[in-house]
Amino acid sequence: MRLTDKVSLVTGSSRGVGAAVALAYAREGADVVVNYSSSPKAAEEVVAEIEAMGRKAIAVKADVADKSQVGAMFDQARETFGRVDILVNNAGFTRPSMLLKMEETQWDEVVDIHLKGAFLCSQAAGRMMKEQNSGKIINVTSVAGVVGTVGQVNYSAAKGGVISLTKSIARELARFKVCANVISIGILAMGMSEKITSDEKYSEVYMNRILLKRFGQPEDVTPMFVFLGSDESDYITGQLICVDGGYGMI
Repeated sequence: MRLTDKVSLVTGSSRGVGAAVALAYAREGADVVVNYSSSPKAAEEVVAEIEAMGRKAIAVKADVADKSQVGAMFDQARETFGRVDILVNNAGFTRPSMLLKMEETQWDEVVDIHLKGAFLCSQAAGRMMKEQNSGKIINVTSVAGVVGTVGQVNYSAAKGGVISLTKSIARELARFKVCANVISIGILAMGMSEKITSDEKYSEVYMNRILLKRFGQPEDVTPMFVFLGSDESDYITGQLICVDGGYGMI
């Protein structure tokens, strides 16, 4: 197993991509901090699945855009496991609206959860990883952050910011043997993209933009998260890696 004895913290891991990553990490030998904000039952179900694999896991409620809650979450991770080797900044949601109609609250909510949340969690993890002189920070962006999208200037801006945030983190923490990379995910048949993949009208539009002509599945993206969390990626940092079926090439 590629992540034996490592401790991972995956934000927004009670469902969707986050849950898939948490389970993939457990299958590879890692213990997992399952973060959630509003779905305790779903988070506990993920914990139960991880424990059934023989690994340890805890569910921790925390709004990643709230500094005090982030601090408490990392304190709990340290108290339970003693360390955090892998951080995945995955938590997020959308508040779609066209630019000319978007409310300030829609902008703030999305930018806070995706960009401020990634900053706060990376800061907390970075302090722990500096002490350990090792660690992996994996941020999640989207094709929207690379090529933009209509009706989601808030989401696109936040996800674009995550790319630059990751590169700066990589430069600052490299001397502590901490690697930071960002994965751009395409349209998956789950989570926030479910509306797109299940609606015939939207599905056709987006399918025409994907070179491989199919929507992604969890098993298409989790291997990259495992690789970047493993020792095999120790010489990779500051990189944007696209797992999107070629969407970003259009």
